[in-house]
Amino acid sequence: MSPLAKPRADARHVLVTGATGFIGTKLVHRLIERGDCVTVLVRDRAKAQNLFGAHAEIVDDPTALPATTRIDAIVNLAGESIAGGLWTKRRRALLLASRLDVTRALLALVARLATPPTTWVNASAVGYYGARDGDEPLHEKSASGIGFQAELCRAWEETAALAAEHGVRVTMLRIGVVLGRDGGALPSLARPVRLFAGTVLGSGRQWFSWIHADDLLALVLFVLDERTLAGPLNATAPEPARHMEVMTAIAAALGRPLWPLPVPARLLGAVLGELAELFVAGQRVVPERARALGFVFRHATIDAALTDLLARRPAVHAPPQVRSVNDSR
Repeated sequence: MSPLAKPRADARHVLVTGATGFIGTKLVHRLIERGDCVTVLVRDRAKAQNLFGAHAEIVDDPTALPATTRIDAIVNLAGESIAGGLWTKRRRALLLASRLDVTRALLALVARLATPPTTWVNASAVGYYGARDGDEPLHEKSASGIGFQAELCRAWEETAALAAEHGVRVTMLRIGVVLGRDGGALPSLARPVRLFAGTVLGSGRQWFSWIHADDLLALVLFVLDERTLAGPLNATAPEPARHMEVMTAIAAALGRPLWPLPVPARLLGAVLGELAELFVAGQRVVPERARALGFVFRHATIDAALTDLLARRPAVHAPPQVRSVNDSR
């Protein structure tokens, strides 16, 4: 257990997949620090050992867990990055398998546990709603869209929902573009701006549904602690922005200009194929259920989020060396 952990009378045992990723790593650390017991299901034991040491149980095969294992909750974040390569037939199959194979393994684990977990939090994405051209706000009851993003999210959600057959309440987090200081989408968005090469993609009017990494982590913990919450939950900031607003805010925070000529959507489509819709199409997604349940976003606007994430941090200097009177120089 971490030395930062606080004793908790209601400590829970949480199994986390995708634990060595950007959000997964931060989530595991927060769970440990608040006094929960954590098991991480990973492919790379050495990496997990380096990240968590003895503070988390590390397993690479869920069948190795005895049926008597106590698991109170599962957080399933495992999945290859959808923006990690062109959506070729092979890449699509990999994206689907990376999500469904782990989820099915978790379902098999739940089925054989003597006492199933009460809670399952499953990652999904705003891609569930498909690429939308309009300004209609999309809430959790909005219909799913068309295209590969939507198909991928639907398949993942439908598979995870099968855990309900074992009495598990399942919540699907439809996550927006995650902005973090050391991960998520922000480093890629900010890098060309820092190099005086920042510009707008497509019309710039496409909606950008985003969430600050700290708010996403807080929302996962909120869902874990809400003992009756189930179903879809939009994990996005309450004020989505347009792509032009996001890039302008990044440029302002970094004190850099943007190139006046945007990159045409047609050019991106010719180079990236259907993958281009991640950059030139979007969805205006709103977190209707989270706000109704009383969740408070610390970073509600894109300007506030970017000010926090791109602010210069004071340098940390080593304390001065204190020389003994016996030192000779």
